[in-house]
Amino acid sequence: MKLSDLAKEAEGTLRGGDAEIRSLCTDSRVAGEGDLFFCFRGTTEDSHAFAADTEARGAAAVVCEHALEISLPQLIVKDGREAMARIAAAFYGHPEKKLKLIGVTGTNGKTTVTHMLCHILLAAGRRAGLIGTLGARYGATFLPPALTTPDPVALFSILADMAKADMEYVVMEVSAHALALKKTEPILFELAIFTNLTQDHLDFFGDMETYGEAKRTLFTKGHCREAILNSDDPFSRGLAKDVPATSYGLDSPADCFALIESENIRGFRLLFNLEDELIEAHLPMAGRHNVYNALAAAVAAKKLGAPNGAIAEGISKTTVEGRLERVGSHAGGEIFVDFAHTPDGLEKSLEALRPHCMKRLILLFGCGGNRDRKKRPKMGRVAAELADFSVITSDNPRYEDPAAIMAEIAMGFDGVSDEYTEIEEREEATKYAISMLEKGDVLLIAGKGGEHEQEIMGVKYSYDDRDIVRQVLEKL
Repeated sequence: MKLSDLAKEAEGTLRGGDAEIRSLCTDSRVAGEGDLFFCFRGTTEDSHAFAADTEARGAAAVVCEHALEISLPQLIVKDGREAMARIAAAFYGHPEKKLKLIGVTGTNGKTTVTHMLCHILLAAGRRAGLIGTLGARYGATFLPPALTTPDPVALFSILADMAKADMEYVVMEVSAHALALKKTEPILFELAIFTNLTQDHLDFFGDMETYGEAKRTLFTKGHCREAILNSDDPFSRGLAKDVPATSYGLDSPADCFALIESENIRGFRLLFNLEDELIEAHLPMAGRHNVYNALAAAVAAKKLGAPNGAIAEGISKTTVEGRLERVGSHAGGEIFVDFAHTPDGLEKSLEALRPHCMKRLILLFGCGGNRDRKKRPKMGRVAAELADFSVITSDNPRYEDPAAIMAEIAMGFDGVSDEYTEIEEREEATKYAISMLEKGDVLLIAGKGGEHEQEIMGVKYSYDDRDIVRQVLEKL
């Protein structure tokens, strides 16, 4: 494909002639013959500095935000990230125009909502794919996870493969980072679903207002056709000012709501009222927050024309790796693994398990390194207030000292509770927590959920909380 053709997708100026583009590249270390290399200012580095390296490796041209002293053809644009998304969409044949895309954003619940909606669409006989935190799935194809929302070159390549595989719908998680970095800029979503807004990612956004504004962009004309909003979340009240919106909730007045007919540690029996149409369904997941997730998925499915039976069937078949997942028992105590990694997420998961805990509610958790430090003592405070005993341990420390992270978490216990211990090595901490279990206890292992790795000093080691629990139980 010619650079001049791709240049039509992004406002800019061509300099140095045309070029034949064979592939797209964002990493100068793997640039090769015929590549179009994208330059933009990152959070830690400016990739303009590596353009000359790509020239030496045989790249065909570069997209840049200012003129460079290299001999390659250059497309000079105002915003390199937005240009990358628009050019990637064009390079892969605009797959976003051949698919019906549903985007889900919010601090918590994205993965569960996308899985539920995809299950419903499959139950309705639709060809549906999924993109998110746990990877991409369509037909018999599975692609392992990289980011919640892949970068544009990978994203539009995946969407192109989905279109070739004759997918009709794609349900995808749309993170605030993706929106801020304009990864999905060319996409007009059929539906945009909002789950909630609570503290997270302030290391990147700085404050809650900026974080919220990033999510708001998904619910504007040109980015979605219709919005589905959580009426019980205060932030949703200011969303979707110029697109049609349908609300869902359990407490505030809403277009769609659910009644909880019965509940136990394995899930709920629900009655959905979707704009006066009633659907009974079994939700095989504990926690009131999962009722919200199921309701959001049901509303979206109804908008997409799924029959009532498919909505009930899809929700009843949904299980999500590491999302309040029961993984075993020991000495009469139950063990759950969950992805809760924010103060709000941890609070909701502990509150979900408390009614089903006859004796002690034990918690094992940590916080990720090189991420929002402000939430660490807040998560400690949630643990101190809601758990009977906590084991503070390492999560993904990345380039931070795990002991320092744990000390910041422990600050949240000050003046509230001294019922905790600190064990840095996560597997040892898991062994200890399981050994504490007695009949009637419940253990929640939080933070990593369905992750398969632990990142320490730039190295990703194989690690899965669920596998570790099973190994410990086998030895016991």
